Amino acid sequence: MSGASLDGLLHRYRQDGGFRARVGAMGSLAASAAFALYNGIAGLAYRAPWNGSICVYYLLLAGIRGYLLVNQRRLAGLPRSKARRMEKRACANAAGALLVLNQALIAPIALMVRMERPVNMGLIPAIATAAYATWKITLASVRYRRRKRSADGFTAQLRTVGLVDALVSVLTLQNTLIMVKSAGGGRSMLTLAALTSAVIFAGIVAISVANWRRRKTWPLAG
Repeated sequence: MSGASLDGLLHRYRQDGGFRARVGAMGSLAASAAFALYNGIAGLAYRAPWNGSICVYYLLLAGIRGYLLVNQRRLAGLPRSKARRMEKRACANAAGALLVLNQALIAPIALMVRMERPVNMGLIPAIATAAYATWKITLASVRYRRRKRSADGFTAQLRTVGLVDALVSVLTLQNTLIMVKSAGGGRSMLTLAALTSAVIFAGIVAISVANWRRRKTWPLAG
């Protein structure tokens, strides 16, 4: 890639919020897919149903991201009226899928609260998960605060998915810490897991519902 092309991309990244969101979403898509793969392998290796269920959730969340990115790319070259209809339909579909996907969180939360098959883990997985969760929360919070300045509905949707992804990463961190600390898992740990999981889940549901209700007010591209 030439220096001029690189400078052009950097300039576009700084000035174009939609392009910046797409680049970030592609990076997040890759990270979520890798995280899902990690949990899938852990679920198989340790016969841990929690890791298996969170793997399925992350794969479905990655599917919503991929759906948005593919449809966003398909708008190029289409007549304006057709592009607007496609964008509105795709964003509404993604918002509805994100709302329905909340049900897939019930299984891993129930398994975590019941502490079924705790797996003893070392500090390295806990530190790695903590770093992932911190990165996700920081990045998603900054992007979500900018959603009202988004150029189009796709950008708003990608940032909402990113925020939900970050909140689920906190659940993952909590479960990892429980597995690191748990020798038997007392009632105090169970109560704490139940309360924090309920708060996070309620926040995710609230974000998803608000996102669905705003589907008719998103600014469209072009």
